[in-house]
This record gives sequence, C-alpha cells and structure tokens, in this order.
Amino acid sequence: MQRVQIEQVSARQVDLPLRVPYEVSLAKIERFDPFVIEVRGTDGEHGFGEALIIPGYTTETVEGSWRLCEILGSRVVGMDAEAAKAVARSHVHDGVGAASAMLAALDMLTGHPLLATRAAVAVPLLAPVQSSEPAALAEEIERTLAQGFRTLKVKVGFDWQRDLDHVGRIQGLVGDRATLRLDANQGFDSVDGIAFASRLAPQGIELFEQPCPLDDWRANAAVAVRSAVPVMLDESIYDLGDIDRAGAMDGVGFVKLKLKKMGSVDMLIEGLERIRANGLTPVLGDGVSLEIGCWAEACVAAHAIDNAGEMNGFLKTRERVFENPLPFSNGAIRIPAGYRPRLDTDLVERCTLRKATFGKQTLRA
Repeated sequence: MQRVQIEQVSARQVDLPLRVPYEVSLAKIERFDPFVIEVRGTDGEHGFGEALIIPGYTTETVEGSWRLCEILGSRVVGMDAEAAKAVARSHVHDGVGAASAMLAALDMLTGHPLLATRAAVAVPLLAPVQSSEPAALAEEIERTLAQGFRTLKVKVGFDWQRDLDHVGRIQGLVGDRATLRLDANQGFDSVDGIAFASRLAPQGIELFEQPCPLDDWRANAAVAVRSAVPVMLDESIYDLGDIDRAGAMDGVGFVKLKLKKMGSVDMLIEGLERIRANGLTPVLGDGVSLEIGCWAEACVAAHAIDNAGEMNGFLKTRERVFENPLPFSNGAIRIPAGYRPRLDTDLVERCTLRKATFGKQTLRA
C-alpha cells in the first residue's frame, strides 16, 4: 500500500429514499441516511467509506456516531494515512460504525489490495421477498428468480404462527429453485423463537438469522439448540470474542459480518477467518448500505466468501451515489477489472443533511 499524507477530511450525513419501504421486525425503513466520510491526500488521492446507524440494530446512537465522525476528521488531518488508521482503530470500541467509515476511506485512499480489482469478479447476491398477499407473493418470487437470484431472504419475527405459515407458502412457491434465509432481526423472545424455529420444515432453508435481541445470548442459545435449521448470529456480533462465543453455542452454524461492524478491511478478513476457525460458516454483507459499503464488501467477498452476499442495499435506493454505478446483472455484482468507483458529487451534495470539513480551513454546515 502506498504512503499518503492526509490533506482534507469531510464527514457528512446523506439522505436517500428507498424504492420500496423495507419492513423488518424492528422498524419500517423508508430511507437510508448514513454517514459518509471522504479523505483526500496531498497528491490527489481519494477514498471514502460509509456507515448507517439504525438504533436497535446496534447499541450505537446517531448523534454519538456523528460526534465521533467529527472527532476523527479533526484528528487525522495532516497525518500519514497509516498513523490515521491507528487513530481510527483506537476508537472502534467507542463507535465502530463511525470508525469503520473512516477506516474504509483510508483503506481506499492507500490502495488496499483487496479493493483493487485486477481481474473481473462476480459476487452472487440474495434478494429480499417482501410481499405478503398470495398473488403478489407468487409474482414477486417469479420475477426475482427470473432476475437470476438463487438465494431469497424472508423477514420474520412478527408473529410466529403467521411467520411459519408465510415461510411454508414461500417454500411451496419456490420449490428447489432457490435457497431461503430467514431473518427475525431480534423480533422474537425465546418462547416464540422456539415455537417458530422448532416447527420449521427444513427443506430449502439455509439458516435462521438472529432470532432474539442482540444482547440476550441466553435466549438466542435457547432457540438455536431447538431450531430445525442452523441459526446465524448477526446483530450480536461485534468482535472476535463474540465470534468465539457464537462458536461455542449448539445449533449456531453461521455468523454474519459487515464492514461497518468490524472496522477496516483487514479486521473484516480477520473476523471471517475466525468464524471458520470456530467451525462455522461466514456470511458477509450489509443490506442497508449504499454503493460505497456494498462495493467494498463485494471486493472482500470475491476473495473470502463462497455463498450469497447480503450487500444489496444499493439496489434498494431510488438513486445511486456512484458516477460509474456498481455493475449488477443476473443476480450478481459484476466488478470489471480495474474498476474504481467515483462519487457522484452533485447527487451527494444534493442529498446532504449535514456536513463538516477538516483541512486548512475547517468548516461545518
């Protein structure tokens, strides 16, 4: 990686409406409003990273994360990029989302090898199934399969009996044409989680994700040991210790990571390796990221993952933030050799809610 001196940092919060509202057990999401950090070097180098903070998905807060973005921006200006990385890593436990946005920008700025696509790569994605009415559900599934997706995500965690009926209906419509991932987004307590998971017909179901609240390890363990399909932990996982804890739980077969929950590209790779060392299968991807996070995760996934990626948030927004949009076709992100994304600066500026710039002249807006 090249050595770079940091000349300017900008942190902003942007607001992009979704094509279709995204309903999960915790909330109905109608827009993504992540923080975006841009870092510029003295010789014209440029890098950017992002993190969306959704209270309930994480213990972080929006305002606390914004303050950390400002702190990091003000501290690293004028530093060598490697020294700046050390500063950002030291704040991971203060707010991993904000720290990861800075670390991702620095990884891009310094030319991390995994972000430099020297040969064309394809990363298959999963697609959400959002319809509930029978006719609309059947039409959505056929349309999604025709688009090349072979892994479908079904949101549960609302009412266990209705969820069970819904999953059974989808299994009948899909047959053996695709694999299902079920995601409760912490929506169940242990009683309802067990009632749901123990009654699942496992045919075609790859995993059941995060049944209970992120900090209730006992409840998640109780569901996992009774589940008819392997459980995957997501919101509960923030560091290597959490991965080890998941590895010791009967019934847990998968752990999902996101760049914004680990820190840098190297920290993400270390986490993926730790999952495998615990005898579990890693899954990667953030379904609520813009192109920025989805691109970085896809670059890592091309080298480190052999199942469907979940970095599909960029397909959910009405507008894309890259001037040269992240290529996608036939159910997969398809990154050509030599691809390097460029931010659509006019769109990003138009979508900015607030901004702070740090450099020779420090500005806040």
